[in-house]
Amino acid sequence: MNSELLLLILVAGGVAAVAGLLLPFAVRPLLHRWNLVDIPTERSSHTSPVYRGMGLATALAVLLGYVIALLDGQIYTDRSVALCVLFGMMSAGLLGWLEDYRGVSIKVRAGAQVLIGVIVTLGLTYVLGTPVWWLPLGVIAVAAYINVTNFMDGINGISGLHGFAVGLAYSYAGWANSTPWLIGGGAALAAAYLAFLPWNVRTGKNVFLGDAGSYFLGGAIASMAIGAFLSGIYLEYILAPLLVYLTDTGVTLLRRVLRGEQWYKPHRTHVYQQLTDCGLSHIGSASLVTVFTLVITAITVLALPFETQDAIWSALLVVCLLGIYLSLPSALRKVKGASIIR
Repeated sequence: MNSELLLLILVAGGVAAVAGLLLPFAVRPLLHRWNLVDIPTERSSHTSPVYRGMGLATALAVLLGYVIALLDGQIYTDRSVALCVLFGMMSAGLLGWLEDYRGVSIKVRAGAQVLIGVIVTLGLTYVLGTPVWWLPLGVIAVAAYINVTNFMDGINGISGLHGFAVGLAYSYAGWANSTPWLIGGGAALAAAYLAFLPWNVRTGKNVFLGDAGSYFLGGAIASMAIGAFLSGIYLEYILAPLLVYLTDTGVTLLRRVLRGEQWYKPHRTHVYQQLTDCGLSHIGSASLVTVFTLVITAITVLALPFETQDAIWSALLVVCLLGIYLSLPSALRKVKGASIIR
């Protein structure tokens, strides 16, 4: 690996990791002062009140790692792309923080998400000199993935592991395609969200990312994905790490719509939630989601550049894995039922 690119990973990732571990010590007293407590309901995966909003610390850690990498001069090209990505991260995180702190109406949230998507996509389109015909797709991508990460942030460990997995994959994509801004962004994201895990999984003392952390994660991933796509990076690098989240969310919402349910209402029917209902721990369910994410990413990326036959076999294998993931709750129920009968 190029020594400059390795230094970029160490700077962005190292600063984000240290900040991600230490900043919660400063933020937690503020959560207590502001009474940012998540009270469990019948749809919750936790049973006792827990502080939410620790995503503020994680978001600051990502930004600190990324900004220092920029100031250090390691991202020597396309700084303007990195600034557009930083805007997407910050604005999504701010919107989430407002939701945690005082609440924001659905219409305002939706409008703000669309506005973030417009600004990020227009900025990247202008900076990279790409056609504007696909602007609506970029806007939808930003707004959609902010909501996807929010929907999937329902058990301890899942968002921390997702941020780590996607950040790692995007940092590798940046290295494989000589795109320093993506290396730095991915490394900072992976390190900060990994550093959040010890705070999130401590029995009896854990804290939640809240909307600040899940919105920030979605905005960061979507902004990097758009920037990577417009920079000419293969779509497979971009989509593969997101397929499990997109499949879980898409299939779950489709099932709810077909059943005539109000799809936008809180619920506990995502695959990862059903896995905990089947007896898996939060970490067990979150780890399964992450393993499928990493395996699908590896299969897709290792097959690049695709020959026709490689593309077919890789796609079939990925579809099979996604099908297995979706069927896991049913399989576990059958196993559990069979053991009870015995």
